[in-house]
This record gives sequence, C-alpha cells and structure tokens, in this order.
Amino acid sequence: MTRGDRDEEREERIEMRITVDAYSPGEAAIGWRAYLGDLMAFPFEARCISEREESPLKEDETVRVVGMSPTEPTLSGMFVTVEWMDRELGVPLEQLEPVEADDDTEQAIADWHYWLER
Repeated sequence: MTRGDRDEEREERIEMRITVDAYSPGEAAIGWRAYLGDLMAFPFEARCISEREESPLKEDETVRVVGMSPTEPTLSGMFVTVEWMDRELGVPLEQLEPVEADDDTEQAIADWHYWLER
C-alpha cells in the first residue's frame, strides 16, 4: 500500500471504534491510546524500522515491548515502553514493527502506522 492508498476497512475501524466519540484532537489521542493499549498483547518483540532523534534505537534493532508508556499521547506520537540495554524507556510506536506478536497487536500497530501516513 502506498502513502495515498485508502483502506476502507481501516478507515471504518478508526472512525467507528477509535475516534468515534472524539470531539477534539486530545480526545482522539486518548481514543488511540485506549485502542492500542487494549489491543496490543504485551510483551512482544518488535524491530526498529526507522531511527528517530528522540529514541536511541537503531534501524533493524530488536526490542521487547512491555507496555504503553506514561508519556502523554498525541495524534502524532504514541509511545510504548521497551526493554533496552538493561533498562526500560519510552520510544515512539511509529518506529517499530512487530516481529513476534499476535494478530491483534499487528493490526493495532498497522492501524497506527496507517493513521500517521494519512
């Protein structure tokens, strides 16, 4: 799927499940956080797909994702907690793709990536 491709099934899920009761960007971010936190089965393994200034992860590095980060959610940034170098830290979910995860976790992350690319 290229950046401009519209996925109707995903669009309906986002509109009817994730942002359905959101009347502001802040409420939509809370909806996303709830959806991701409910659907992702922690812990799971993920691979870094892009380097980010706010994260120490390198491309192709694998980490164990252990939960949602307490970092305030926004519509452009959702953070998860990972185990990295004998400690836990929050990193942007957008820089990760699941390696060993269940179908719901894969769907949730793919939905988030899709949202960011819109």
